[in-house]
Amino acid sequence: MFFWAYFCQFDIPVPDGFVVGSPEEAREVVSKISALPVGIGDDSLHRESLAQILAGGRGKGKYESDGKGGVRIMNSPIEAFENASRMIGYYLTTNQTPPNGLLVKKLYIYKAVDVAQEFYVALTFDRARYMPVLLISDVGGVDIESNADKLQQYWFDMTHGITREIISYIQAQLGFADPEIAVISHILHQMVKLFREKDATLLELNPLVRTPEGNFVCLDAKFTFDNSARFRQPEIFSLEERLPEEEDQYEASQLGLSYVRLDGDIGNIVNGAGLAMATNDLVGLHGGKCANFLDVGGGATEQTLSKAFEILNRDSRIKGILINIYGGIVRCDMIAESIVAAAASTGGFRVPVVVRLQGTNCEKGLKLIESSGLGNVTVEPDFELAAEKIVELVELAGKPT
Repeated sequence: MFFWAYFCQFDIPVPDGFVVGSPEEAREVVSKISALPVGIGDDSLHRESLAQILAGGRGKGKYESDGKGGVRIMNSPIEAFENASRMIGYYLTTNQTPPNGLLVKKLYIYKAVDVAQEFYVALTFDRARYMPVLLISDVGGVDIESNADKLQQYWFDMTHGITREIISYIQAQLGFADPEIAVISHILHQMVKLFREKDATLLELNPLVRTPEGNFVCLDAKFTFDNSARFRQPEIFSLEERLPEEEDQYEASQLGLSYVRLDGDIGNIVNGAGLAMATNDLVGLHGGKCANFLDVGGGATEQTLSKAFEILNRDSRIKGILINIYGGIVRCDMIAESIVAAAASTGGFRVPVVVRLQGTNCEKGLKLIESSGLGNVTVEPDFELAAEKIVELVELAGKPT
């Protein structure tokens, strides 16, 4: 929960907590928290545990181990150990995860906070208005998605931030007392500062709670950051975690490839985003369904093609590959040499492959591939016929022999 550290740095109130990676650590942490001095009215035994996954909706999610959610109250070190044993190392499914859920490797444990009311507060960008917007509601927590109609929206600019006028509107509409709106105003100004300095595109506090004593504490949050600001935020992006299905996209991006995972079974390797979209459309027109959008760009090389083949070869969904290259900036014979070399370096093709080359030296390139001895490869210079051919080969491969 790295955002906890940033919230402390920017003076946004959060409870003290600990990240644990095993049931033993969970037991030790709860023992440690229980030993801390507590104030009158505090429950020194209740501790809250949050499953750490790259998805929201954890409170209403379900674990494969016991069917319970990803946010739990634990009353003792023993309960902490027992709950962590059914949480760490198991998959949690929420309305924001893939159907099979996400594997939980860590928990965040903190002393539970008595809650009088939950609020939702978020900063993001309104693309239609080209400016940031503050979203706030007095109905926060796990039910925020079903209460989206209760969100109040306040547009602002980064130069002036959250103005006194906006603060006055918030107080009037949500009914904060004067001492409370002073705290809310401070939190909002600090959020804008954090939002700006860290190049965030979303900063969501849910819930921001008011305690019976009138204090405000953020119990959970979500960040997203501008990918174009990687060079300005190396510390943040060094902490990046990726979903399993995002690993291929990340590996491809390291070599300048554009990879997007789709739902079909025909893999594509193309050069140029427009050609990639046209290829996906034409494959669909002939009854096929593409498994990806993979653009190797105008400077396709043996290295980039090898990485493209590697990504597609390990994707068990793929039953055929269409290589569709237009030789404008690069020569088709150079592309053909790279295809042959990359195929050899990755052990050849395990599925049918159709190669379509068009442009500079395309005939020379196609002859080079035909004479290369590569198995499972068909050359077809016509775009539509190439798309039709790969669909046909995939359908044949799927029929029982």
